[in-house]
Amino acid sequence: MPAGVNMIITALNQKGFEAYAVGGCVRDSILGREPNDWDITTSASPYQVKEIFQRTVDTGLQHGTVTIMIGKTGYEVTTYRIDGEYEDGRHPKQVQFTGNLTEDLKRRDFTINAMAYSQDTGLVDQFGGMDDMQNKVIRCVGDPRQRFGEDALRILRAVRFAAQLGFSIEEETRKAIVELAPTLSKISAERIQAETVKLLTSKRPEMWRQVYETGITKIIMPEFDQIMATPQHNPHHVGSVGEHTLLSLPYVENDKVLRLAMLLHDMGKAPVRTTDEEGVDHFYGHGKEGRDIAKSILRRMKFDNDTISQVTELVYWHDLRSNPDEKSVRRALNKVSVELFPMLLKVQRADNLAQSDYLHQEKMERLEKVEEIYLHILEKQECVSLKDLAVTGQDLRDNGMKPGPEMGNILQQLLELVIEDPQMNEKEKLLEYWKGTLKAEG
Repeated sequence: MPAGVNMIITALNQKGFEAYAVGGCVRDSILGREPNDWDITTSASPYQVKEIFQRTVDTGLQHGTVTIMIGKTGYEVTTYRIDGEYEDGRHPKQVQFTGNLTEDLKRRDFTINAMAYSQDTGLVDQFGGMDDMQNKVIRCVGDPRQRFGEDALRILRAVRFAAQLGFSIEEETRKAIVELAPTLSKISAERIQAETVKLLTSKRPEMWRQVYETGITKIIMPEFDQIMATPQHNPHHVGSVGEHTLLSLPYVENDKVLRLAMLLHDMGKAPVRTTDEEGVDHFYGHGKEGRDIAKSILRRMKFDNDTISQVTELVYWHDLRSNPDEKSVRRALNKVSVELFPMLLKVQRADNLAQSDYLHQEKMERLEKVEEIYLHILEKQECVSLKDLAVTGQDLRDNGMKPGPEMGNILQQLLELVIEDPQMNEKEKLLEYWKGTLKAEG
């Protein structure tokens, strides 16, 4: 344990109080993972804690929590408590402080999170947390229906922990998840978002299947249920749109934007699906439709504007298949942006890897060639956007052009010229071209 945690526990013990590190920090330490933070539980009341330590912050006195500052680091210290009746699927109606550690531990969500530790006492494990960790099982403490009734977000947390740790969900706990999944409608979008991101950026993002199979997506993302029910009778694919999506998730790194893009990249296929006379399915325009659906989902889940912008652009362009030549790649860079293009290549690679074997080698070779050309264009610093164009609006004004909409059209035409021939990106050449060819064309 960090020196600060030991110091706090020792100081509380010296004043006659029990104190332990508790919850996720104990679990992660046993698993050899680096805890994100350290929580401490104690028999001392919040006011007794405040009397013992000089620098404290009143984090949540009504729930027994005080933050103790040691240097620039804060440690949350919470009094043993018994939660009263829950009325809103998240908050207890009242909290009763207790001097009994067992009473405090048995209100916690899962057995692996209901262990406490101090150097003097060692590990306190009264609900089989160690056994469940050894057996790689997520199990509720006590009655799972009661635990999920206290805070419905625990339903999604169970699947998230299973994904992060590579565990399975104990049968009774799973049954309660299926039964009580509709109660997630009580939970705020921000809390749902946080758990969704943690699950998707885990080592097993394909565990999103469990979110679907337990009925959770029906509440938090019904659009996913639609793509799971959308077939793809097409030589490029095997299984439904949703099955393809699940296969694609692990093929991108555990980056929030990339994993969200893969989860949402084919959301537009359900509403645009058509079937031709030979029974082959087509999904014309699914990128555009998917962008709108993705934007709706991400806004509903209260994602920030930057994440929404990046993810929706990747969804929109994910089916842009550039020819492996410099002109085509420059055009693609102009459409997508230099900054987003390498992420698009990762999305397209994952998309290809989750498809059937039909033309698989050709698809991967084309993508590798496009990436090679992209890097070559970067190295040569070729112009693919207006900000790198050698001529500006001011240059046109200095040469007699009046400001107005036409100026933007001229700059765009000059950019297209440079995309076709990068050697034209010189001010004199572009102004000469404008004065000659474009003016002559009217």
